[in-house]
Amino acid sequence: MNSTVPTKAGKLQTAADWAAFTPASKPASVLLAEDEHLVSLAMTHALATAGYVTVGPAVDGEQAVTLARQAMPDIAVMDIHMPKRGGISAAKELFRELLIPVVIVSAYSDMEQVSAASDVGVFGYLVKPVTPDQLRAAIEVAWAGYVRYVHERKQTEDLRRRLEDRRVIEQAKWLLVSKRGMTEPVAMQTLRQAARDTRKGMTEVAAGVLAELGEGGDGAQRE
Repeated sequence: MNSTVPTKAGKLQTAADWAAFTPASKPASVLLAEDEHLVSLAMTHALATAGYVTVGPAVDGEQAVTLARQAMPDIAVMDIHMPKRGGISAAKELFRELLIPVVIVSAYSDMEQVSAASDVGVFGYLVKPVTPDQLRAAIEVAWAGYVRYVHERKQTEDLRRRLEDRRVIEQAKWLLVSKRGMTEPVAMQTLRQAARDTRKGMTEVAAGVLAELGEGGDGAQRE
């Protein structure tokens, strides 16, 4: 089970969520979704031989999503064509809802469709027939791509958080300038001093100023 996901169902919504989330160095559990019985048996054996815990196998896309929600595997290997729901559709939901990367197993005729799904959680693909070595290599490559994605997303969310913090502090500073008659340097020093005195972060102090002096707040000069 992927115990590194900090929020239920893998929903990473804030910069803090992303900062707390670090994928393992390699996946431990693999959800297998394959409706062809003999292929499923062979891939299950290959996964076990490679040291992975297999979740499933699921025989259709709907069952794959259900199993993923229950077991939270690290990664999924899914056939592109399955009853009830195809692999691409299921992959989109697994990644959007649970942040589970997917390796798609397909035929040559499906490659254009697989390539188009690279931005919705599909981090690798395999072309049938699949050998154990190909399966292991595809999982390793897909996981490496997934780890890079998470790292880049963490950096993006951190930058977004920093910009939002800066925006809040700037708004608080100009409220102090406009409603308390402070100069810009004095307003910034006031925020810094309040942060030191209260042992709070600058952003938290600035948010308090916005609540007090912003729209609907008390903008009157205090003695």
